[in-house]
Amino acid sequence: MKKNSIKFLSAILIALSFFNLNAQQDAQYTQYMYNTLSVNPAYAGSRDVFSFVGLYRTQWVGLDGAPDTFTASMHSPINEKIGIGLNITNDRVFITSETYVDIDFSYTINTSEESKLAFGLKAGGHFLDIDTNKAIRGPYQNGDLSAIINVDNKFSPQFGIGAYYYTDKFYLGLSAPNILETEHFDRNSPDQGRSATAKERINLYLIAGRVFEINRDWDFKPAFLFKAVSGSPLQADLSANFLYKDKLSVGLGYRWSAALSAMVGMQISDELMIGLAYDRETTELQKYNDGSYEVFLRYELFKRNNRMISPRFF
Repeated sequence: MKKNSIKFLSAILIALSFFNLNAQQDAQYTQYMYNTLSVNPAYAGSRDVFSFVGLYRTQWVGLDGAPDTFTASMHSPINEKIGIGLNITNDRVFITSETYVDIDFSYTINTSEESKLAFGLKAGGHFLDIDTNKAIRGPYQNGDLSAIINVDNKFSPQFGIGAYYYTDKFYLGLSAPNILETEHFDRNSPDQGRSATAKERINLYLIAGRVFEINRDWDFKPAFLFKAVSGSPLQADLSANFLYKDKLSVGLGYRWSAALSAMVGMQISDELMIGLAYDRETTELQKYNDGSYEVFLRYELFKRNNRMISPRFF
């Protein structure tokens, strides 16, 4: 890549990073339908078994400082009405590193013989690390030394709420993973911490999906996720997955004005499922990276009544 292109990309990254600090958004996922607990605490226990999900996402491969995200979650029903969960997420973007640790609680009521409505609470902490020294080293060494601003693993509490309605074939959820708006200050900044270095914003999520039986072998599930946060455009993720014999899932996705996605998943056994996804940007940024990759693993055990909830694949 030419030197001018490298400088151009560096400028893009710095701009993106500082935009993130002032209009904070949660990490994004292409396979969001398998990672619902990270955004909605009411999902805890809804699969009726102990469920563990690990997901890793590397975004804009080949672009220095691009987002890199890992999340791990586990949840289980305690009884017919109560579910609990634990979620840990680490998100790195250029000069920032964020870690979220939270505990989830859900309470479920039966709305009919086939449908349930769960309400959830999420409580935990957020650790923010900002190191602008990275922006003035190496290819960024021409940066303004007077602009160095650092936040050293600053802790802030988090509290979220959610609701989740579901049957064996349909789900609809609304949530806010964190309703506390927090401002972070750096006392060593040029203005001695009089203005906020970073701000946590409230992210609102609306998710839904429906399973349609095509024939004995094939099921079809369209799904969507809308995410809204103050100061940023509305994010819309649309997907369409096909499930073959309750084992193989393949699908396509579209992130509004951002990317096209391809997904594939395999239910290796009743307990184990793995999945892969690839995103390709639809913006000018596609010229400067090789796309985004995502891999997840779901493992479930302690089957109730010696069966899994199938053919659900959400």
